[in-house]
Amino acid sequence: MDKEIILTPEGRQKLVDELEWREGEKHAEIIVAIKEAREQGDLSENAEYDAAKEEEAQNAARIAEIRKILSTAKLAEATTGRATIVSIGSTVEVSNEKGKKSSYTIVGTTETDSLSNRISNESPVGAALIGAKIGETVEYVTPSGKTRTLKVEKISR
Repeated sequence: MDKEIILTPEGRQKLVDELEWREGEKHAEIIVAIKEAREQGDLSENAEYDAAKEEEAQNAARIAEIRKILSTAKLAEATTGRATIVSIGSTVEVSNEKGKKSSYTIVGTTETDSLSNRISNESPVGAALIGAKIGETVEYVTPSGKTRTLKVEKISR
């Protein structure tokens, strides 16, 4: 059985946009590259043709993956008003044991982006924060096995 995928509305839209691009503009570029490579003659030793066909296969695989995600993913429920409990789609301001503040947005596994502090609900920090309320302290275990704590300072959508 496949693992359940949860998407925020923004994450779902990004996938819809990527699918549209891959089926349209990207597909057209690949077709042109294949046509140009074919015009060079002998396909048995044509590196450009092989590369274009490989790119076509990768694009088709990603299209299939996106379609599957979009057809099976659960959309994270939007909350209205002030957020009081951390859930997928929440942006959480936390402080660590030393008082250093950080902010994370909790997203589904397909939307993670560590450079933008978008962490998965399945990551150690994300899993610990899900369900927490303002003022609560949560514990999580780092990949190196150390237990750390975070205090929830603020929750927003």
